[in-house]
Amino acid sequence: MAKRDYYEILGVSQNATQEEIKKAYRKVAIKFHPDKNPDNPEAEDKFKEAAEAYEVLSNPDKRERYDRFGHQGVGSGAGGGFGGGMSMDDIFSQFGDIFGGSGNPFESFFGGGARSQRQRKGSNLRIKLKLTLEEVAHGSEKKIKVKRYVSCDVCGGNGAKNGTALRTCATCNGTGQIRKVVNTMLGQMVSSSTCPTCGGEGKTIEDRCDKCHGEGRILEEEVINVKIPEGVGDGMQLSMSGKGNVPKRGGIPGDLLIVIEEVEDADLKRDGINIIYDLHLSFVDAALGTSVEVPTIDGNVKIKIDAGTQSGKILRLRGKGIQDINGYGRGDQLIHVNIWTPKNLTDKERNILDSLKDSPNFKPQPSKSEKSFFERMKEFF
Repeated sequence: MAKRDYYEILGVSQNATQEEIKKAYRKVAIKFHPDKNPDNPEAEDKFKEAAEAYEVLSNPDKRERYDRFGHQGVGSGAGGGFGGGMSMDDIFSQFGDIFGGSGNPFESFFGGGARSQRQRKGSNLRIKLKLTLEEVAHGSEKKIKVKRYVSCDVCGGNGAKNGTALRTCATCNGTGQIRKVVNTMLGQMVSSSTCPTCGGEGKTIEDRCDKCHGEGRILEEEVINVKIPEGVGDGMQLSMSGKGNVPKRGGIPGDLLIVIEEVEDADLKRDGINIIYDLHLSFVDAALGTSVEVPTIDGNVKIKIDAGTQSGKILRLRGKGIQDINGYGRGDQLIHVNIWTPKNLTDKERNILDSLKDSPNFKPQPSKSEKSFFERMKEFF
Protein backbone atom coordinates (compact mmCIF):
# COMPACT_ATOMS: atom_id res chain seq x y z
CA MET A 1 0.00 0.00 0.00
CA ALA A 2 1.37 3.41 -1.00
CA LYS A 3 2.27 5.80 1.80
CA ARG A 4 0.13 8.89 2.30
CA ASP A 5 1.56 12.36 1.81
CA TYR A 6 3.19 13.61 5.02
CA TYR A 7 1.61 17.07 4.72
CA GLU A 8 -1.80 15.45 4.26
CA ILE A 9 -1.29 13.28 7.36
CA LEU A 10 -0.65 16.34 9.55
CA GLY A 11 -3.22 18.48 7.72
CA VAL A 12 -0.83 21.31 6.78
CA SER A 13 0.24 22.92 3.52
CA GLN A 14 3.70 22.57 1.96
CA ASN A 15 4.42 26.15 3.00
CA ALA A 16 3.69 25.48 6.68
CA THR A 17 6.17 26.81 9.23
CA GLN A 18 7.93 24.59 11.75
CA GLU A 19 5.66 25.90 14.49
CA GLU A 20 2.55 25.07 12.44
CA ILE A 21 3.88 21.56 11.78
CA LYS A 22 4.60 21.08 15.48
CA LYS A 23 1.09 22.20 16.48
CA ALA A 24 -0.50 20.02 13.81
CA TYR A 25 1.43 16.97 14.94
CA ARG A 26 0.45 17.56 18.55
CA LYS A 27 -3.22 17.74 17.54
CA VAL A 28 -3.13 14.50 15.51
CA ALA A 29 -1.06 12.66 18.14
CA ILE A 30 -3.51 13.58 20.90
CA LYS A 31 -6.43 12.40 18.76
CA PHE A 32 -4.94 8.97 18.02
CA HIS A 33 -2.87 8.43 21.17
CA PRO A 34 -3.06 4.77 22.37
CA ASP A 35 -4.13 5.81 25.86
CA LYS A 36 -7.22 7.50 24.40
CA ASN A 37 -7.84 4.63 21.97
CA PRO A 38 -7.12 1.39 23.85
CA ASP A 39 -7.19 -1.84 21.83
CA ASN A 40 -7.59 0.12 18.58
CA PRO A 41 -4.92 -1.00 16.04
CA GLU A 42 -6.16 1.51 13.44
CA ALA A 43 -5.67 4.44 15.84
CA GLU A 44 -2.20 3.14 16.78
CA ASP A 45 -1.24 2.95 13.09
CA LYS A 46 -2.36 6.54 12.55
CA PHE A 47 -0.44 7.61 15.65
CA LYS A 48 2.74 6.02 14.24
CA GLU A 49 1.99 7.49 10.81
CA ALA A 50 1.78 10.99 12.28
CA ALA A 51 5.05 10.48 14.18
CA GLU A 52 6.75 9.39 10.95
CA ALA A 53 5.46 12.47 9.13
CA TYR A 54 6.63 14.77 11.91
CA GLU A 55 10.03 13.05 12.12
CA VAL A 56 10.64 14.04 8.49
CA LEU A 57 8.93 17.44 8.26
CA SER A 58 10.44 18.74 11.51
CA ASN A 59 13.94 18.16 10.12
CA PRO A 60 14.87 20.84 7.51
CA ASP A 61 17.25 18.54 5.59
CA LYS A 62 14.83 15.62 5.46
CA ARG A 63 11.97 17.95 4.60
CA GLU A 64 13.92 19.36 1.65
CA ARG A 65 14.68 15.84 0.35
CA TYR A 66 11.06 14.85 0.80
CA ASP A 67 9.83 17.93 -1.12
CA ARG A 68 12.17 17.07 -3.99
CA PHE A 69 12.01 13.29 -4.18
CA GLY A 70 8.99 12.23 -2.10
CA HIS A 71 9.11 9.15 0.14
CA GLN A 72 12.08 7.70 -1.74
CA GLY A 73 14.19 10.67 -0.70
CA VAL A 74 13.72 9.96 3.01
CA GLY A 75 13.62 6.14 2.96
CA SER A 76 15.98 3.94 4.92
CA GLY A 77 18.47 4.12 2.08
CA ALA A 78 18.52 7.89 2.13
CA GLY A 79 19.25 8.38 5.79
CA GLY A 80 15.77 9.53 6.74
CA GLY A 81 12.32 8.24 7.58
CA PHE A 82 11.69 5.47 10.01
CA GLY A 83 13.53 2.81 8.02
CA GLY A 84 12.61 -0.45 9.75
CA GLY A 85 9.99 1.30 11.93
CA MET A 86 9.94 2.90 15.37
CA SER A 87 8.41 1.35 18.43
CA MET A 88 5.90 3.29 20.52
CA ASP A 89 8.55 3.83 23.18
CA ASP A 90 10.90 5.31 20.55
CA ILE A 91 8.19 7.77 19.55
CA PHE A 92 7.49 8.74 23.17
CA SER A 93 11.19 9.17 23.84
CA GLN A 94 11.96 11.22 20.73
CA PHE A 95 8.92 13.48 20.52
CA GLY A 96 7.48 13.53 24.03
CA ASP A 97 9.09 16.86 24.94
CA ILE A 98 6.91 18.87 22.52
CA PHE A 99 3.89 18.28 24.78
CA GLY A 100 5.18 19.89 27.95
CA GLY A 101 8.16 21.11 29.86
CA SER A 102 8.43 18.22 32.28
CA GLY A 103 9.97 15.86 29.79
CA ASN A 104 7.39 13.16 30.49
CA PRO A 105 5.82 12.09 27.19
CA PHE A 106 2.18 13.24 26.75
CA GLU A 107 1.55 13.84 30.44
CA SER A 108 0.30 17.40 29.83
CA PHE A 109 -2.94 16.36 28.14
CA PHE A 110 -3.82 13.43 30.37
CA GLY A 111 -4.46 15.24 33.60
CA GLY A 112 -0.94 16.46 34.47
CA GLY A 113 0.77 14.69 37.35
CA ALA A 114 2.19 11.30 36.52
CA ARG A 115 2.72 10.10 32.98
CA SER A 116 -0.13 8.17 31.41
CA GLN A 117 1.02 4.58 31.46
CA ARG A 118 0.48 2.93 28.12
CA GLN A 119 -0.77 -0.61 28.54
CA ARG A 120 1.89 -3.16 27.70
CA LYS A 121 1.14 -6.17 25.58
CA GLY A 122 2.42 -9.63 26.29
CA SER A 123 4.27 -11.82 23.81
CA ASN A 124 2.51 -13.89 21.17
CA LEU A 125 2.50 -17.68 21.14
CA ARG A 126 2.90 -19.64 17.90
CA ILE A 127 1.85 -23.26 17.43
CA LYS A 128 1.51 -25.62 14.47
CA LEU A 129 -1.77 -27.45 13.92
CA LYS A 130 -1.94 -30.49 11.63
CA LEU A 131 -5.15 -30.93 9.63
CA THR A 132 -6.29 -33.63 7.24
CA LEU A 133 -7.68 -32.76 3.81
CA GLU A 134 -11.18 -33.59 5.05
CA GLU A 135 -10.80 -31.19 8.01
CA VAL A 136 -9.52 -28.49 5.67
CA ALA A 137 -12.43 -29.02 3.28
CA HIS A 138 -15.25 -29.07 5.83
CA GLY A 139 -13.81 -26.97 8.63
CA SER A 140 -13.27 -28.40 12.08
CA GLU A 141 -13.15 -27.67 15.77
CA LYS A 142 -10.04 -28.60 17.73
CA LYS A 143 -9.15 -28.59 21.40
CA ILE A 144 -5.48 -27.82 21.90
CA LYS A 145 -3.32 -27.63 25.02
CA VAL A 146 -1.26 -24.47 25.34
CA LYS A 147 1.20 -23.48 28.06
CA ARG A 148 1.01 -19.73 28.56
CA TYR A 149 1.52 -17.06 31.19
CA VAL A 150 -1.69 -15.94 32.92
CA SER A 151 -2.29 -13.41 35.68
CA CYS A 152 -1.44 -14.65 39.17
CA ASP A 153 -4.66 -15.45 41.03
CA VAL A 154 -3.12 -14.59 44.41
CA CYS A 155 -1.82 -11.05 43.84
CA GLY A 156 -4.18 -10.17 40.99
CA GLY A 157 -1.27 -9.65 38.61
CA ASN A 158 0.61 -6.79 40.32
CA GLY A 159 3.32 -9.03 41.85
CA ALA A 160 2.93 -7.72 45.40
CA LYS A 161 2.32 -9.91 48.41
CA ASN A 162 -1.34 -10.12 49.37
CA GLY A 163 -2.32 -7.12 51.46
CA THR A 164 0.66 -4.95 50.48
CA ALA A 165 0.75 -2.08 48.02
CA LEU A 166 3.11 -0.99 45.27
CA ARG A 167 5.40 1.94 45.99
CA THR A 168 6.17 4.86 43.73
CA CYS A 169 9.60 4.36 42.21
CA ALA A 170 12.11 6.64 43.96
CA THR A 171 14.42 6.77 40.93
CA CYS A 172 11.93 8.19 38.41
CA ASN A 173 9.28 9.50 40.85
CA GLY A 174 6.64 7.33 39.24
CA THR A 175 7.14 8.52 35.66
CA GLY A 176 8.84 5.37 34.40
CA GLN A 177 11.33 7.53 32.49
CA ILE A 178 14.73 9.01 33.23
CA ARG A 179 15.23 12.40 31.58
CA LYS A 180 18.71 13.64 30.78
CA VAL A 181 19.72 17.13 29.67
CA VAL A 182 23.08 17.47 27.94
CA ASN A 183 24.69 20.79 27.03
CA THR A 184 26.17 20.80 23.51
CA MET A 185 27.46 23.39 21.04
CA LEU A 186 23.98 23.45 19.52
CA GLY A 187 22.27 23.99 22.84
CA GLN A 188 20.58 21.69 25.30
CA MET A 189 19.70 18.19 24.10
CA VAL A 190 16.99 16.34 26.01
CA SER A 191 16.69 12.55 25.95
CA SER A 192 14.50 10.12 27.82
CA SER A 193 15.12 6.47 28.63
CA THR A 194 13.28 3.74 30.52
CA CYS A 195 13.88 3.79 34.25
CA PRO A 196 16.29 0.96 35.13
CA THR A 197 14.83 0.53 38.62
CA CYS A 198 11.16 -0.03 37.80
CA GLY A 199 11.52 -1.00 34.14
CA GLY A 200 9.23 1.84 33.05
CA GLU A 201 6.36 0.86 35.34
CA GLY A 202 6.71 3.77 37.78
CA LYS A 203 6.10 1.42 40.72
CA THR A 204 8.25 -0.92 42.76
CA ILE A 205 7.34 -3.94 44.90
CA GLU A 206 8.23 -3.99 48.58
CA ASP A 207 7.03 -7.52 49.41
CA ARG A 208 6.85 -9.96 46.51
CA CYS A 209 3.97 -12.39 46.03
CA ASP A 210 4.87 -15.88 47.27
CA LYS A 211 3.21 -17.62 44.32
CA CYS A 212 4.50 -15.64 41.33
CA HIS A 213 7.63 -14.22 43.07
CA GLY A 214 6.81 -10.69 41.98
CA GLU A 215 6.20 -11.37 38.28
CA GLY A 216 2.44 -11.02 38.54
CA ARG A 217 1.97 -14.04 36.28
CA ILE A 218 2.29 -17.80 36.40
CA LEU A 219 2.75 -20.47 33.72
CA GLU A 220 -0.30 -22.67 33.28
CA GLU A 221 -1.55 -25.24 30.78
CA GLU A 222 -4.87 -24.31 29.24
CA VAL A 223 -7.18 -26.17 26.85
CA ILE A 224 -8.30 -23.81 24.10
CA ASN A 225 -11.12 -24.48 21.66
CA VAL A 226 -10.11 -23.54 18.11
CA LYS A 227 -12.59 -23.25 15.24
CA ILE A 228 -11.00 -23.87 11.85
CA PRO A 229 -12.90 -22.34 8.90
CA GLU A 230 -13.38 -24.17 5.61
CA GLY A 231 -10.70 -23.71 2.99
CA VAL A 232 -7.61 -22.94 5.08
CA GLY A 233 -4.32 -23.78 3.39
CA ASP A 234 -0.91 -25.11 4.33
CA GLY A 235 1.17 -22.36 5.95
CA MET A 236 -1.84 -20.13 6.59
CA GLN A 237 -1.84 -18.40 9.98
CA LEU A 238 -4.90 -17.94 12.19
CA SER A 239 -4.89 -15.56 15.14
CA MET A 240 -6.75 -15.78 18.44
CA SER A 241 -6.65 -12.42 20.19
CA GLY A 242 -5.79 -12.41 23.89
CA LYS A 243 -4.76 -16.08 24.05
CA GLY A 244 -1.02 -15.39 24.25
CA ASN A 245 1.14 -14.55 27.26
CA VAL A 246 0.22 -11.95 29.85
CA PRO A 247 3.09 -9.46 30.41
CA LYS A 248 4.78 -9.11 33.79
CA ARG A 249 2.75 -7.22 36.38
CA GLY A 250 -0.30 -6.40 34.28
CA GLY A 251 -1.17 -5.48 30.74
CA ILE A 252 -2.86 -6.88 27.67
CA PRO A 253 -2.28 -10.56 26.78
CA GLY A 254 -0.60 -11.31 23.48
CA ASP A 255 -2.18 -13.40 20.73
CA LEU A 256 -2.12 -17.08 19.88
CA LEU A 257 -0.91 -17.61 16.31
CA ILE A 258 -1.95 -20.94 14.78
CA VAL A 259 0.01 -22.05 11.72
CA ILE A 260 -1.84 -24.60 9.58
CA GLU A 261 0.06 -27.70 8.49
CA GLU A 262 -1.90 -29.72 5.94
CA VAL A 263 -1.36 -33.49 6.06
CA GLU A 264 -1.04 -35.00 2.58
CA ASP A 265 -3.86 -37.37 1.63
CA ALA A 266 -3.03 -40.81 0.23
CA ASP A 267 -5.41 -40.54 -2.76
CA LEU A 268 -6.52 -36.94 -3.22
CA LYS A 269 -4.18 -34.06 -3.98
CA ARG A 270 -5.03 -30.43 -3.47
CA ASP A 271 -4.44 -27.79 -6.14
CA GLY A 272 -5.73 -24.49 -4.76
CA ILE A 273 -9.47 -24.97 -4.37
CA ASN A 274 -9.50 -27.96 -6.75
CA ILE A 275 -8.93 -31.63 -5.90
CA ILE A 276 -6.87 -33.90 -8.17
CA TYR A 277 -7.40 -37.67 -8.38
CA ASP A 278 -5.45 -40.08 -10.60
CA LEU A 279 -7.74 -42.81 -11.96
CA HIS A 280 -6.05 -45.92 -13.39
CA LEU A 281 -8.08 -47.95 -15.90
CA SER A 282 -7.28 -51.12 -17.85
CA PHE A 283 -7.33 -50.55 -21.59
CA VAL A 284 -10.23 -53.06 -21.80
CA ASP A 285 -12.39 -50.89 -19.49
CA ALA A 286 -11.26 -47.78 -21.35
CA ALA A 287 -12.17 -49.38 -24.69
CA LEU A 288 -15.52 -50.90 -23.66
CA GLY A 289 -16.57 -48.32 -21.10
CA THR A 290 -17.46 -49.03 -17.49
CA SER A 291 -18.57 -47.52 -14.16
CA VAL A 292 -16.11 -47.02 -11.32
CA GLU A 293 -16.14 -45.61 -7.79
CA VAL A 294 -13.77 -42.78 -7.01
CA PRO A 295 -13.05 -41.14 -3.64
CA THR A 296 -13.97 -37.50 -2.98
CA ILE A 297 -13.78 -35.29 0.10
CA ASP A 298 -17.51 -36.03 0.56
CA GLY A 299 -17.16 -39.82 0.25
CA ASN A 300 -17.08 -42.26 -2.68
CA VAL A 301 -19.11 -41.52 -5.81
CA LYS A 302 -19.75 -43.66 -8.91
CA ILE A 303 -18.85 -42.19 -12.30
CA LYS A 304 -19.39 -43.46 -15.84
CA ILE A 305 -16.44 -44.09 -18.16
CA ASP A 306 -17.42 -43.75 -21.80
CA ALA A 307 -16.25 -46.35 -24.31
CA GLY A 308 -13.09 -45.23 -26.08
CA THR A 309 -11.84 -43.01 -23.24
CA GLN A 310 -8.25 -42.00 -23.91
CA SER A 311 -5.36 -41.82 -21.46
CA GLY A 312 -4.83 -38.23 -20.34
CA LYS A 313 -8.51 -37.32 -20.47
CA ILE A 314 -9.65 -35.16 -17.54
CA LEU A 315 -13.09 -35.72 -16.05
CA ARG A 316 -14.62 -32.98 -13.89
CA LEU A 317 -16.85 -33.35 -10.83
CA ARG A 318 -18.22 -29.86 -10.28
CA GLY A 319 -18.47 -28.60 -6.72
CA LYS A 320 -16.46 -31.48 -5.27
CA GLY A 321 -13.43 -29.33 -4.46
CA ILE A 322 -12.48 -27.02 -1.56
CA GLN A 323 -14.54 -24.04 -0.44
CA ASP A 324 -12.69 -20.79 -1.13
CA ILE A 325 -11.83 -19.25 2.26
CA ASN A 326 -12.92 -15.81 1.03
CA GLY A 327 -16.36 -17.12 0.07
CA TYR A 328 -15.90 -17.10 -3.72
CA GLY A 329 -17.37 -20.56 -4.25
CA ARG A 330 -16.19 -24.13 -4.22
CA GLY A 331 -13.69 -25.78 -6.53
CA ASP A 332 -14.03 -28.98 -8.57
CA GLN A 333 -12.53 -32.45 -8.48
CA LEU A 334 -10.47 -33.21 -11.56
CA ILE A 335 -10.02 -36.88 -12.42
CA HIS A 336 -6.97 -37.64 -14.55
CA VAL A 337 -7.48 -40.86 -16.54
CA ASN A 338 -4.44 -43.13 -16.87
CA ILE A 339 -4.59 -46.29 -18.99
CA TRP A 340 -2.84 -49.18 -17.30
CA THR A 341 -0.96 -51.63 -19.52
CA PRO A 342 -0.53 -55.20 -18.20
CA LYS A 343 3.03 -56.48 -17.96
CA ASN A 344 2.61 -60.25 -17.49
CA LEU A 345 0.42 -61.86 -20.15
CA THR A 346 -0.51 -65.53 -20.48
CA ASP A 347 0.00 -67.25 -23.82
CA LYS A 348 -3.75 -67.16 -24.45
CA GLU A 349 -3.93 -63.41 -23.74
CA ARG A 350 -0.91 -62.75 -25.92
CA ASN A 351 -2.46 -64.68 -28.83
CA ILE A 352 -5.75 -62.78 -28.52
CA LEU A 353 -3.97 -59.42 -28.58
CA ASP A 354 -1.69 -60.54 -31.39
CA SER A 355 -4.74 -61.38 -33.51
CA LEU A 356 -6.13 -57.89 -32.93
CA LYS A 357 -3.06 -55.77 -33.51
CA ASP A 358 -3.64 -55.50 -37.27
CA SER A 359 -7.24 -54.38 -36.83
CA PRO A 360 -7.78 -50.68 -37.79
CA ASN A 361 -9.61 -50.16 -34.48
CA PHE A 362 -6.43 -51.01 -32.54
CA LYS A 363 -4.24 -48.52 -34.41
CA PRO A 364 -3.76 -44.97 -33.05
CA GLN A 365 -6.09 -42.48 -34.71
CA PRO A 366 -4.42 -39.05 -34.90
CA SER A 367 -6.61 -36.01 -34.52
CA LYS A 368 -7.33 -33.59 -37.37
CA SER A 369 -4.76 -31.15 -36.04
CA GLU A 370 -2.14 -33.92 -35.95
CA LYS A 371 -2.98 -34.93 -39.56
CA SER A 372 -2.56 -31.40 -40.81
CA PHE A 373 0.73 -31.13 -38.96
CA PHE A 374 2.04 -34.34 -40.55
CA GLU A 375 0.91 -33.16 -43.94
CA ARG A 376 2.69 -29.83 -43.51
CA MET A 377 5.86 -31.63 -42.44
CA LYS A 378 5.77 -33.77 -45.63
CA GLU A 379 5.41 -30.64 -47.75
CA PHE A 380 8.27 -28.98 -45.89
CA PHE A 381 10.67 -31.82 -46.62
